[in-house]
Amino acid sequence: MLTDLATLYADSPLLFVGSVFLLGLVVGSFLNVVIYRVPIMLDRNWRLQAADLLQPAVAPGAPGAPGAAAAATPVESPFNLVTPRSACPACKAPIPAWRNIPVVSWLLLRGRCAACRAPISARYPVVELATAVLSACVAWHFGFGIAAACGLGITWALLALTGIDFDHQLLPDGITLPLLWSGLLAAVVIGPVAGSALPVAPADAVLGAAAGYLSLWLVYHAFRLVTGKEGMGYGDFKLYAALGAWLGWKPLPLIILLSAATGAVVGIMLILVRGRDRNIPIPFGPYLAAAGWIAMLYGNSLLHGYLRIAGLAG
Repeated sequence: MLTDLATLYADSPLLFVGSVFLLGLVVGSFLNVVIYRVPIMLDRNWRLQAADLLQPAVAPGAPGAPGAAAAATPVESPFNLVTPRSACPACKAPIPAWRNIPVVSWLLLRGRCAACRAPISARYPVVELATAVLSACVAWHFGFGIAAACGLGITWALLALTGIDFDHQLLPDGITLPLLWSGLLAAVVIGPVAGSALPVAPADAVLGAAAGYLSLWLVYHAFRLVTGKEGMGYGDFKLYAALGAWLGWKPLPLIILLSAATGAVVGIMLILVRGRDRNIPIPFGPYLAAAGWIAMLYGNSLLHGYLRIAGLAG
């Protein structure tokens, strides 16, 4: 059965792309949950850890003992990627499955909660549609095979990181580190496959991860020594290392050039159009993720084009 399905997708590129588009809609709905809930889960975990560290050291059984403090502290209800069920942010009414169909439900409800008619952010269908479109682009570019599977996983992780970093200026280790280690493991376990752009050779993956992390780490410390400010966070190092693990070391200069140029243009536009304070930090992760995604699909073409133009100019 699986062999027949694989053969069908390999022989019918449009069917494969269409199927991935529909899958992208479903995954996009899940990414909305990840983008919203992961920062809250991290915040809860940090608060619990801080409360444990700040508890006074007293004798067991005393009024201020850790056990007594824990007993007096109200237990928070479970909150993770599964529990509780999706609900309206305004009235907290649970959203049934038939009203949670990606994009379609939002359009049918005209962007409002069915229970209280409060507006529902257009961001939800935008994330779902963006995930579907970018997933279809990956499927069309790579075709059916291991490269497309790897490219889809990278794309979904980058979308989740982009949304979280835009909202909270945070790139969670729970996403960046699995993305990094999966790139290294794929290079070792799968290795370069004939006719497949992903994964890369083990040596390229290791060099890419090391070069990605160390290069931004050096820039970070140099910037801090010169200005006394922190120009980026450690999550950016890990994301760049993850891109190096998946794409190798060769596209890294292109990725940093594209991300820096895009970030500079967007930052200047925000200052000019919105009057944004230039001292307010702008998250770098989304631009790094976008540049990495472009390099994944078109990095070789862009590099060859640049070298050809530079050769003609020379």
